[in-house]
Amino acid sequence: MPLDPACNRRDPAAMLRSAMQQWNGESDLWIFAYASLIWRPEFEFAEERMATLRGYHRALKMWSRVNRGTPALPGLVFGLLPGGSCRGVVFRLPRDRVAAALPALWDREMTNAVYDPKWLRCHTAEGSVSALAFTLSRRSPSHTGVLSEDAYRKIFSNACGRYGTTREYAQLTYDKLRSLGIHDQALAKLLQLADL
Repeated sequence: MPLDPACNRRDPAAMLRSAMQQWNGESDLWIFAYASLIWRPEFEFAEERMATLRGYHRALKMWSRVNRGTPALPGLVFGLLPGGSCRGVVFRLPRDRVAAALPALWDREMTNAVYDPKWLRCHTAEGSVSALAFTLSRRSPSHTGVLSEDAYRKIFSNACGRYGTTREYAQLTYDKLRSLGIHDQALAKLLQLADL
């Protein structure tokens, strides 16, 4: 379910409060990871499971003007866009660790309030769970829209931000997905462009 629409959706603090209110506090909290959260979660979790999210797909279609690029030469990071499905990982945060872990995760993912956090049903071999996922609206100014192959090549060759290059970020995500048995063909095709 989406967060409370009554809150200011571009105010990270209000969005965090809404997420905390929708989490019942009586159970552990699940987070859906589909890109860098898989290989660098930065929080202590009690369990991780392979998961499939239906209705959204992983796409390297979000501008990054700080972490993987600059305002002059934006890089790219992944977003969850509507349509299709996405294989990733769900992490279980014990309820007694949520109050400390979620604000830190929010600081990382929601600094600019670009994502639209939503509670979404994720399917695992052990059953389905409702997990917090960071989605991207196609109406967001950070959504790239359609990029040409030449645009991807230029970004992979040149874009670099405080955490490194877009190329490195995409490769780290691809390598971790492969190690988990997830074959993202769209990402593989994009990485081939970087090598041409």
